Amino acid sequence: MCHNVTGYVNGYILMTKRSSAITIRDVAREAGVSVATVSRYLNQNAPVSEKLAKRIQEVMDELDYVPQATARHLALRKKNAIGLLLTNMHNHFFAPLLAGIEAVVRDHGYNLLVATCHPDFRNEYPFPLGDHNTDGLLVFADSLNDEQVNQFYERDFPMVLIHKTPADGIKVPFVTVENKAATRKLVDHLITAHGRRRILLMRGPAEQEDSYWREVGYKAALSDHGLAFDETLVLCGSFEREVAYAALTEFLADPQHPAFDAVFAGDDDAAVGVYEALTEAGYRIPEDVSVAGFDDSRMAPFLSPPLTTVRAPTEEVGRSAAQHLFQLLEGQKPNLETLHPTEIVIRRSCGCSVNSVPEK
Repeated sequence: MCHNVTGYVNGYILMTKRSSAITIRDVAREAGVSVATVSRYLNQNAPVSEKLAKRIQEVMDELDYVPQATARHLALRKKNAIGLLLTNMHNHFFAPLLAGIEAVVRDHGYNLLVATCHPDFRNEYPFPLGDHNTDGLLVFADSLNDEQVNQFYERDFPMVLIHKTPADGIKVPFVTVENKAATRKLVDHLITAHGRRRILLMRGPAEQEDSYWREVGYKAALSDHGLAFDETLVLCGSFEREVAYAALTEFLADPQHPAFDAVFAGDDDAAVGVYEALTEAGYRIPEDVSVAGFDDSRMAPFLSPPLTTVRAPTEEVGRSAAQHLFQLLEGQKPNLETLHPTEIVIRRSCGCSVNSVPEK
């Protein structure tokens, strides 16, 4: 049966099989919510609980009120803007990521809008970016939770995830790097090349997949050599310099702290905090304690001593994520999964006397 176009509400074409138009007020009344709540659900410009979203969608289906993604773009018009949601912008990791994204966005003649959406506060404020001001969205790590990602997905809004795997049933492209194998090889190097046995782990943010897989790689390397995982040698570094510095400083201030001879810092920003805390406490790197990071940020070769780390192609991650998003905007179907390889880079912070060629 054909649908009849009956008009526009909030940028959506109303489609109904009935002779009279179904309005947003009809949906709100049947769902038992306010018109503003239905509008937020449709436009994705503020959070709506999963329970309410399900109820609204069920009523829309029952009333044959079907927003069309293409109609939305015609009604609201093209924004010529791409949105990027980040958890924060205050460490060195984000500069190359932004560079890769911005280059692709600029080549397509679009503007890039960047906003932060911290996990601790993302439910307290309206979404800063969405189809009210962008044509598509790049979502970094845990800047949106699975429920919020699903809300955009149900509205058919173009989106690509960065360093985050979509939940089951959510067919959204995602771009990330290989974490487990590289971390395993790096920790193995500390054990086999330098005889380290008490390797302290700076754990990353609990919500981030990168943190999870790096810890899996760390534990796998210990297991390979018959070394037990020791929870007393795990501190929260959160992939941030200040957090890692404070955590290790507090750990070292305890005269009864467990012995350790190496630190896997989780990422390079945390490694800088580790350097500072160890130096203040009188430890020599690498003579007393080996240190290794992850990412191979631009500062890594210039630390003293230069930092042994894992080289992740962060700029390429940003570039490929943006390319996938433009493919979606052009009606193409990009690969749903893009996994970029990583490689370890040996420098002097682990105990090696000279820098080496990266090892894949």
